[in-house]
Amino acid sequence: MTIKAAVAGLGWWGRQITRSLAGSDAIRVVRAVEPAVAANAEFAREFGLAISPSLEEALADPAVEAVILCTPQNLHTDQVLAAAVAGKHVFCEKPLAMRRADAEASVAACRAAGVVLGVGHERRYEPAMRRLRGLIRDGALGTLLHGEANFSHDKLTHIKPGDWRADPRNPAAMTGMGIHLTDAFLELFGPAMEVYAAAAGIVSDRPNGDIVSVQMRFASGATAFASAILETPLFIGIRVFGSEGWAEIRNASHPDTPGPATLTVQPKGATRWSEEHAWENAVLLNLHAFAAAIRGEAPYPITDAEKIGNVAVLEAVRDSVAHGAPVRLAALARTMAD
Repeated sequence: MTIKAAVAGLGWWGRQITRSLAGSDAIRVVRAVEPAVAANAEFAREFGLAISPSLEEALADPAVEAVILCTPQNLHTDQVLAAAVAGKHVFCEKPLAMRRADAEASVAACRAAGVVLGVGHERRYEPAMRRLRGLIRDGALGTLLHGEANFSHDKLTHIKPGDWRADPRNPAAMTGMGIHLTDAFLELFGPAMEVYAAAAGIVSDRPNGDIVSVQMRFASGATAFASAILETPLFIGIRVFGSEGWAEIRNASHPDTPGPATLTVQPKGATRWSEEHAWENAVLLNLHAFAAAIRGEAPYPITDAEKIGNVAVLEAVRDSVAHGAPVRLAALARTMAD
């Protein structure tokens, strides 16, 4: 069964997702939602999409079974809730919400409506990350102790004050890149319990700066450090240290561009080894996992606890940057942790 979907927002990433789904047997985009209809009409024609200026029209369309939100982050919560009320499955680009309470509301609404809620954390689906996850699951690294990650690039240096990505309430690079790193850590290390973050604007004129760094402590006692920069050439890497060894992934390209990733592993008392992983379209793999969950073939891999937990980390990062102090995270309610 092919899921028929509407893509809301035809900016850089909305177009990237539409292109990724062209020819997919799992999800077929049939409609676009974009306030600037005239400016996007040619793109819509190229992909055979009906186009309308409002999400309400897509939600009222009986041919639309799911919506894919590639809209400004501050709109996500209202749009997810509207999709749930309409009985549409919803895939929301990161961040799912800007506040933990809103993420909880979105998760609860989708649960109540019986619809699948997907989130745009495609980094989980990259081959090297899948391999690392398997090594950790099999105990190759022993007990996890610490993680380090960086996701930086200069693809968005053109962003100016007034753009939603430059919202001064949100540290630069956190909602676009850093949140992928915290998502990875939550999957590998489990729930976070404390966050301490700093941000700075050194070379750009964006009101939310150009760098963010985040220290995390997990319920297990492990720690991690994540950083993201908007004013340097591409660098993507993650390291995980365990009692029986460490592993590192270095990516050669941004997730939207083909390029290999190298996984290096240093086991305790053994020879260091490396392997190269070819690029796969992780955006498409995430959307296919969303479609499989809609069809009831497999649970969606990102749990509700992780969806809420990552937004809780994002909110704590903002609060920590604003107040210059660590922020403790409250435990998730048991119903959401299942």
